Amino acid sequence: MQDNGITPSQTVGPFFKYGLTPTGEYAWNDAFTNSTLTPDVTGDRVRIEGRVFDGDGVVVPDVMLEIWQADAQGRFADPQDKRALPNASFRGFARCGTDKDGNYSFDTIKPGAVPDPDGKLQAPHIVLAVFGRGMLRHLYTRIYFSDEAGNAADPVLGLVPADRRATLIAAREAGKAVYRLDLRLQGDDETVFFDM
Repeated sequence: MQDNGITPSQTVGPFFKYGLTPTGEYAWNDAFTNSTLTPDVTGDRVRIEGRVFDGDGVVVPDVMLEIWQADAQGRFADPQDKRALPNASFRGFARCGTDKDGNYSFDTIKPGAVPDPDGKLQAPHIVLAVFGRGMLRHLYTRIYFSDEAGNAADPVLGLVPADRRATLIAAREAGKAVYRLDLRLQGDDETVFFDM
């Protein structure tokens, strides 16, 4: 047997979009959607949309994205959040895949401020996980909102160098409840990702 040296790791992807996203392209019952909206949800309804680019600036058509967020009162739909309202059906979780042009979108509500472990309020934000081919571990980032005054005092955003913060802040489109945030997986203007 010939030894060719060390070879790079390989993933079995791209399987995330095919197996886990509710695009209607596949004949199966979609378990998750790109919407967190429920009939009883309260708060400002918003859409977050953007595109995903690789390190060469080329769109990525088969990325899977997941969001997890608090409701408009800053409470999570999780038993560990003792402040959660037991009668609310808002689940705070959604999943989508990018399309052939790298586009993604989520329909949700603008979350409320949540306390950090020390009790200091964080600016309203959404946690975003990115799964894709060639990535051995998924990436975590946050989506902040351009029209939130609390961004200036957010303890996590404050850890990010000032010249890179824009990669985490979704810009509100004029006259609409739509926020836009493009994601760049590598290269110039790479989105800030966090170690979790």
